Amino acid sequence: MAIFINEHSKVLVQGMTGSEGTKHTKRMLASGTNIVGGVTPGKGGQVVDMDGREIPVFNSVSEAVAATGANASVIFVPPKFAKAAVIDAIDAELPIVVVITEGIPVHDSAAFYAYAESKGTTRLIGPNCPGLISPGKSNIGIIPADITGPGRIGLVSKSGTLTYQMMYELRDFGFSTAVGIGGDPIIGTTHIDCLRAFQDDPDTDAIVMIGEIGGDAEERAAAFIGEYVTKPVVGYVAGFTAPEGKTMGHAGAIVSGSSGTAAAKKEALEAVGVAVGKTPSETAALMRKILQG
Repeated sequence: MAIFINEHSKVLVQGMTGSEGTKHTKRMLASGTNIVGGVTPGKGGQVVDMDGREIPVFNSVSEAVAATGANASVIFVPPKFAKAAVIDAIDAELPIVVVITEGIPVHDSAAFYAYAESKGTTRLIGPNCPGLISPGKSNIGIIPADITGPGRIGLVSKSGTLTYQMMYELRDFGFSTAVGIGGDPIIGTTHIDCLRAFQDDPDTDAIVMIGEIGGDAEERAAAFIGEYVTKPVVGYVAGFTAPEGKTMGHAGAIVSGSSGTAAAKKEALEAVGVAVGKTPSETAALMRKILQG
């Protein structure tokens, strides 16, 4: 089992013919992802050789879905074209759309998030995220495929690099699915969405949750854990030393007064029984102790 994607996922790459799209399409194919087509408006009808595998290109997502039966998409297009690409995917009623692009204007993200909500058929992951991986099954995005293997830990994280570190540190146990949800102020899939899915997944035994300063997403996740999650959860909150009022790394990571601090988030998580590490390595050690115990 896995959440959101599996070996049956048929993936489109929007922006496949660009440099980033080409590079990561080859990576995803090498890790076993079933990529069935690319989408670049104006380049439909072309066939691109990806290290010996020919991938067809379509003008629109709807056209690609009709031809290939695709049920997921990953978006590698520049920020100014991202809104149109996401809406194209939503209009095609794709169940999963992973938005890798960084630097999308917040009003564009708000518009396509609201559009997805109104349609009710598409789960957005991102934007500004590394994507998600179910090791041995499918890898949609930019997460390295060779740093861990399949296992029974679920991981949800705002940070791409901390996702990679946690996967590597717990590679001897492995992961059912790791989801990088992104650190922008407006994102499609939240900690709570992933926590619910991991709780309901019979092949996920324990969960790692990585948050960061800013906003109240981690506090809301803590309340959800206290109410709904029975599986063991360990957490890490990035940004204990962040200065007040300064945006740190992600556009959503900013502390104002006592709101959004790492300490407040840690306290909320610990109040519902989540063990919170002071560093990523300590967090991995906490999970290791749970699994070995």
